[in-house]
Order: sequence, then C-alpha cells, then structure tokens
Amino acid sequence: MGLLDSLMGNAAEVNLDELAQELGPIMGDNEQLALAYRVIRDMFVFTNKRLILIDKQGVTGKKVSYHSVPYKAITHFEVETAGTFDMDAELKLWISGQKDPLVKELKKGTDVVGIQKTIANFSL
Repeated sequence: MGLLDSLMGNAAEVNLDELAQELGPIMGDNEQLALAYRVIRDMFVFTNKRLILIDKQGVTGKKVSYHSVPYKAITHFEVETAGTFDMDAELKLWISGQKDPLVKELKKGTDVVGIQKTIANFSL
C-alpha cells in the first residue's frame, strides 16, 4: 500500500515484529500479537487476549490513547462496508456494561472483511 493510500486513511497491515517492541511494555505475560492494522496514525491491534485501539493524538502524535477491549467483553459487533456515495465504513463494538457501541470509522479500501474475520475468530 502506497503513500497515497496511507494519506487517504486506508488500513494497512503492520509488521508485528516492529510493533512488538513498541507495545512490549504494556503486553501481558502470556499475551501475543496476532494481527494489526494502521489507519493513518491510529491502529487496531489484535492479540490473543484483547483488541487494543490505539489513537495517536495531537500534531506530534506523542499523546497516545490505548483502549483495551477483552474479547470476552464484546457482546456483538457490526461492520458496515462503504457504499457508492458513503465512502467510509464503520466498525461498531458493543461492550458488556455499556449502552452505546464503540464506533470506529474505517476509510474506503480498509480490509473490513479481514477485521471482521479477526474479531469473529477471537470473540466467538
């Protein structure tokens, strides 16, 4: 995937070896990286235990939010693909104990099938 795709927000798979160094300090003892997607600066990281939603904020991206969702807490999920006039897709996760879903926008060209399959493999 090229620079243009990255600027447009299309998700690209992330090299897990490089990511392991970055996330090593926050990973559990028996936790392993399985798959990761980057959308501009943000990431969807799938481990064998949880989904980590990483949101890099600000101009420099030094402020980072790590939202961890254990797979067992996902009660159901929805992936809405992009259409002809609506260029963006959406991922909605309903988490036990919360009324409203967690919503993440996915740009057209994002591997929504891959993301959906990965969530299904870990949460079902």
